[in-house]
Amino acid sequence: QVQLVESGGGSVQAGGSLRLSCAASTYTYCMGWFRQVPGKEREGVATRTTTGTTTYADSVKGRFTISQDNDKDPLYLQMDSLKPEDTGMYYCAANRFVWGKGCTVTTAFDYWGQGTQVTVSS
Repeated sequence: QVQLVESGGGSVQAGGSLRLSCAASTYTYCMGWFRQVPGKEREGVATRTTTGTTTYADSVKGRFTISQDNDKDPLYLQMDSLKPEDTGMYYCAANRFVWGKGCTVTTAFDYWGQGTQVTVSS
């Protein structure tokens, strides 16, 4: 089992920034951030492998950055130039390495945190 705990959410005005953190009991090969708004499907925001390969949803490219300083440090999501449509519950997710299973914003993840709320006002 992998336990994930998110933090850093909050309320911010459009154009502002937030940095989300994900603390894990074990940092795995593939980790990512997802978000969900009530009534909508959960969507992938960004993913990162231990080799440093990252993927982003088109809606956040150039504004969000996923990072991890080393494999024992928290996973971060730096969110800049926030828009009201970025509002949602943000979840950290993790996958162990599996041959043939990718690490992208459309990959199915096995482990999930409880989420942290991000609210962007106009």
